[in-house]
Amino acid sequence: MRAISCGFFLPSKLFPIFAKTKRMSVLLEACYLPPVSWFSAAKTHGPLIIEQHENYNKGSYRNRCHLAGSHGLIRLSIPLLKGKHRQMPIREVEIDYREGWVRQHWRSIQSAYGKSPFFEFYMDELKEIYDSPPAGLFDWNMSLINWLFVQLSLNVDVQLSTDFVKDPDGVLDLRDSIRPGKSKGNNKWETTPKPYPQVFQDRFGFIPDLSILDLLFCQGPQASVYI
Repeated sequence: MRAISCGFFLPSKLFPIFAKTKRMSVLLEACYLPPVSWFSAAKTHGPLIIEQHENYNKGSYRNRCHLAGSHGLIRLSIPLLKGKHRQMPIREVEIDYREGWVRQHWRSIQSAYGKSPFFEFYMDELKEIYDSPPAGLFDWNMSLINWLFVQLSLNVDVQLSTDFVKDPDGVLDLRDSIRPGKSKGNNKWETTPKPYPQVFQDRFGFIPDLSILDLLFCQGPQASVYI
């Protein structure tokens, strides 16, 4: 397993779900610019196992994220060529680039966070990722997740599942537990958000559990303190 300087580990091979660890592993799906609560679950438990053998599930953060802009909540969604049915394996789901969503999403990110304290610090590297998106949704999400772990300096052992297991033993299974609009009290994973200054907080108050980008652009190197 290859390690990088920030302490975030990239897998050089796939590891079995049931590997023995000192802490209970947590199983999550790969999301598009995941919310703060997703990273909170990854930070609290370990290793983090990302499900790569599931079928696509609509209405989740797999192809959408939430930001905060000058008019309130911004809901970004990635259009898909296929994969709108649950039977589609997640690694076969392809992104539809005919709609020009990459440019639209990047403009939304710039508009929402252009005046945030740390946007310029992270902008160039993130823009490089948006300039060369892969065809598949899973690979796209993983490229962003890998980059985000590095920027957050989280010492998390990230692994990929080797098979799909419906009810895994010895693993905190949080697949589909962190979803847009998921009502409080029905989640397997709930945390009390730690408020931090947001760009438009004077207009809308603190908006919890936005995409991790919101926290990163507002708090920079101190972002992990709020996870």
